[in-house]
Amino acid sequence: MQDGWARFAFAYLNPEVAAEWGPKILDGAFVTIQLGLATIAAGLALGMALAMLRASAPRWVQMAIVVFVDIFRAWPPLVVIIVLYYAFPYVDLPMGAFTATWLALSFVLASFAEEIWWAGLQAVPKGQWEAARSTGLSHFQALVWVAIPQAVRMTIPPLLNRTIAIVKGTALGSVVALPEILGQATSAMSLAGNPTPLTLAALGYLAIFLPVVILGRWIERRFAWKR
Repeated sequence: MQDGWARFAFAYLNPEVAAEWGPKILDGAFVTIQLGLATIAAGLALGMALAMLRASAPRWVQMAIVVFVDIFRAWPPLVVIIVLYYAFPYVDLPMGAFTATWLALSFVLASFAEEIWWAGLQAVPKGQWEAARSTGLSHFQALVWVAIPQAVRMTIPPLLNRTIAIVKGTALGSVVALPEILGQATSAMSLAGNPTPLTLAALGYLAIFLPVVILGRWIERRFAWKR
């Protein structure tokens, strides 16, 4: 039993390997954080814009938004990353690993965010719209100042959960050689001949995303819709 634990510690908790490759994992953590923040900003902004446009645009525009949303909700994020990174250079639209991963995750997050916000807008009572219009507000003003604030509060829990789930997909960037945490860890593991870098990567993901999960839980309690 002790020999087994000793082999496990040598393989996954090797202090010499951790000291040698820890800085590389830390570099990958900064890339993961940058990619995650960029994905959240772009995905949520695009999702909100699509939901607002769907609520006030002509029917053909609404149908185009539905098609976009359905496609990116159906595609696995990894497939989108691979298409953007490997296929787009053939149409003279090459992009780096960071850009391809960012765009893919942003589009996927935007598609889910749009559906969540659209459901929230649909849940706003019709009387709220009518009351807003009766005060002289235009449809767009009623959307911005009356419907969206209510919809956002109602959609906080599912939106936070979906955002966290998609942003963790930054690890998929390792498939296109993005030097984020997992990419650095797998490279370090190959060079060191020891899987300890994967342990460091797991701890890195925990250090990054566990506070996000805790913050999300607090936001849910603080700002969730009170019935």
